[in-house]
Amino acid sequence: MSSYIPVIGLEIHAQLLTQTKIFCSCEVDFGGEQNTRCCPVCAGFPGTLPVLNQEVVKCAIKAGLALGCEINRYSKIDRKNYFYPDLPKAYQISQFDSPVCLSGKVKIEGDKGEKEIRIHHAHIEEDAGKLIHDDIENTSLADYNRCGVPLLEIVSEPDMSSAEEARAYIEKVSGLLQYAGVSLCRMEEGSLRADVNISLKHADAKELGTKVEIKNLNSMKSIVRAIDYEIERQTKLLTTGEPIVQETRKFNDNRGVTVSMRSKEDAHDYRYFKEPDIIPVIITEEDIEKLSKEMPVLIDERMQLYTKEYGLNKADAQIVVNEKGISDFYNDVVMIYPNYKAVANFIVVEILRYVNEGEIQSNHLPFSAEAFATLVKMSEEDIVNKNNAKAILKLMIESQKGPMEIAKEQGYLMNDNTDEIKEVVSSVVSEFTEEVTGYLAGKEKLFGFLMGQCSKRLAGRANPKTIKEILEGELTKLR
Repeated sequence: MSSYIPVIGLEIHAQLLTQTKIFCSCEVDFGGEQNTRCCPVCAGFPGTLPVLNQEVVKCAIKAGLALGCEINRYSKIDRKNYFYPDLPKAYQISQFDSPVCLSGKVKIEGDKGEKEIRIHHAHIEEDAGKLIHDDIENTSLADYNRCGVPLLEIVSEPDMSSAEEARAYIEKVSGLLQYAGVSLCRMEEGSLRADVNISLKHADAKELGTKVEIKNLNSMKSIVRAIDYEIERQTKLLTTGEPIVQETRKFNDNRGVTVSMRSKEDAHDYRYFKEPDIIPVIITEEDIEKLSKEMPVLIDERMQLYTKEYGLNKADAQIVVNEKGISDFYNDVVMIYPNYKAVANFIVVEILRYVNEGEIQSNHLPFSAEAFATLVKMSEEDIVNKNNAKAILKLMIESQKGPMEIAKEQGYLMNDNTDEIKEVVSSVVSEFTEEVTGYLAGKEKLFGFLMGQCSKRLAGRANPKTIKEILEGELTKLR
């Protein structure tokens, strides 16, 4: 076991859910042709003036409330000066020492149980553009569609000590932002990215080790792999007596390694100063109170409800609350059919399988809560069997029909026609004499085989309890 303890802090960049950019009226959409959603303002033309989008500030306040932050009543906008090809102004409009949100905290399930991760602050800023590299032509092209897209940068304290804790923290922050309705947090679309700051220290050391930053990680898998690799790299260096260099590195997904980009800049390198074209943001108590009333019940409260009052196990409850769309749907279903565990199980096992396979979207399910509640009830009350209930769900997705209509069309409804069941049972007992003999000799596991043969021939049309009773009766006669 290593004698070094990883110390990890994260900077999460979340795109805020607004119709237009932070300082101009260009639309904010994912994809599209390059350089079609930019204007002289977000492209940094001389003589243009930015105008702060009020919706950005509202989103930041709601995010801060969800993250347990103190909302700064006086917040100013700053210039962060540096040149990069995808930032045409050669400075970024951001915030430095007076951000919108201060000192928050979120709870995660850490390596040793529940753990609190502190948030240092969260500030608003504009995104930069995107460079597209063509190695064949040896050229780089710039797409400025993302210039001016509103971001919230959430800066944690260095309270995490493993890749799994970092994963849990990002998932929790992502969930809270989605619940607050301020970000879609889709890593695959670039609306959630993370920079990782990581150092190692001896268990008995008071001071932290030299910090290394890993930039622009845009998938959970990359974040975990980058952290694990960097812990291993720094451990090897320290073990052999080599120094850790403070620098910025990037993660190479194909090779699974981090590589150096540049030596790490300090704050004074950016030459922050107050943005002269935008007045400070004054946030009143009335503003905060109004936005607080718009906040939904958040993740921790829903977890308490699901585990304490509904009796769900922690694992299922966590899966349900992870996505607000699924949690809202679950709440709607149990209002109609309050079989809390059965509904949760069907959602976790079946609905989320289709979501994970990309066949349906969790926030746009192709059936109503009423239809799904009816399906679960049909399954629980043996109107259809469990396997046929799954088949009905698939047909509900494909056809938009209701569960009862599908069950009647497909012949999935169970009945207790005992004459048919007796005929099938008698046929199975006569055909599988060797298995019947083995069962009567004490091999009780063979009962399951005989039961399966009966169920297969009845094709879900009969109640398993009735089949079992009749089969037991037939076998008893042969003893």
